[in-house]
Amino acid sequence: MNLETLAVHTGRSVEPGSGAVTPSITLSTTFERDPDGSFSSSYIYSRIANPNRTALETALAALEGGDQAFAFASGMAAASAILQTLQSGDHVIMPDDQYHGTRYLVIDVLGRWGLQADFVDMRDLAQVKAAIRPNTRMFLLETPSNPRMNVVDIQALAALAHQSNALCVVDNTWATPVLQQPLALGADVVMHSTTKYLGGHSDVIGGALIIRQGLEETTGRIKTIQNIGGAVPSPFDCWLLLRSLPTLPLRVRAQSDSALKIAQFLDRHPQIEQVHYPGLPSHAGHNIACRQMRAFGGMISFQVRGGQQEAMAIAARLKLITRATSLGGVESLIEHRASIEGRIVVSPLNLLRFSVGLEHPDDLIADLDQALAV
Repeated sequence: MNLETLAVHTGRSVEPGSGAVTPSITLSTTFERDPDGSFSSSYIYSRIANPNRTALETALAALEGGDQAFAFASGMAAASAILQTLQSGDHVIMPDDQYHGTRYLVIDVLGRWGLQADFVDMRDLAQVKAAIRPNTRMFLLETPSNPRMNVVDIQALAALAHQSNALCVVDNTWATPVLQQPLALGADVVMHSTTKYLGGHSDVIGGALIIRQGLEETTGRIKTIQNIGGAVPSPFDCWLLLRSLPTLPLRVRAQSDSALKIAQFLDRHPQIEQVHYPGLPSHAGHNIACRQMRAFGGMISFQVRGGQQEAMAIAARLKLITRATSLGGVESLIEHRASIEGRIVVSPLNLLRFSVGLEHPDDLIADLDQALAV
């Protein structure tokens, strides 16, 4: 079945009795036991499972081609859960360009419990090989990366991870299953901040992990962490996310089409020092992106001439594009990344990260043009 059809129908059965086409919200925290003490409905308590979460997880697993999905209250909760499947003394290899929250999670939280990590340029397989230790148990990939849009070879890294007896986990937040399906390329686990493109409307926070078939031990650990850790989304959050999935393919493809046009405009602009977008032939990861992605996504990062001060000034002059964090919504957002990264700054000081929305690309280009012209 095609992705568009899965996005519309999976997890959205017509409700028996009422015949409702749109799923209802089950707000109940607890569920009645049968007279004999059993739970024929399979629901006990909403932290353990809830009909809205079951529907969402079923849909997410189908979209990513996975065996099972687990929904969480945020993307960071999902990242915490997969990293908590490791043991004290285990080692994880991570990209040197990635969402800063994941870096701080490993260093400031899980590092105190004995998790070891190396941050390397995962575009370079030699660097990855050099970082492997006897206790390496996970490769955590982010492709395209946040914010510099680095693209790594999922298939090659998954093979290397498996040779090292390690799991390959891919953060697929930016590409979404519309553009990239890491499990089909050999990855073991896909991670999402569902707040972003999957939610798509800047009105719900969530996260998810999707596991390939055959990883019973990892699946069991995640299930325990989800249940006992308790960082689960509310029924309404699940309902909002499920509401958004039918339009996901249309939204992501439209945003990708617009982003390519905008990246080409920026690439020609004399005020721009460098454009980071895998759809440009000049991008270092363009060939890999052509191989493992169906399109190049709705995110662009670009560096402006004049340093941080000019980058901030350009963002301030924008009229249509909103200065705000996050990404993947219907509205276009721009952000100076270095100023939000905290004590470990890896983004260039003159870099702006741009989440392309569903506005007409000509209007977005006009807004950028006037901001760059002053």
